[in-house]
Amino acid sequence: KLLIIGGVVLVCLGIIWYLFGDKLGWIGNLPGDIKVEKENSGFYFPITTMILLSIIVSLVMAIMRRFF
Repeated sequence: KLLIIGGVVLVCLGIIWYLFGDKLGWIGNLPGDIKVEKENSGFYFPITTMILLSIIVSLVMAIMRRFF
């Protein structure tokens, strides 16, 4: 049951990203995201984006636990 709900949530997030991807360009480009690009290689570590997403997911989970 939990796996099906997780799959549905991922599909919904994918549809949102597909439809509104051009308006969500700031995700991954926040100040604090580490981006190193060389001539033939690159390294990208979106630390600020991960922290922000973690806070949002934690708040949503806390709200869901309170109501259900």
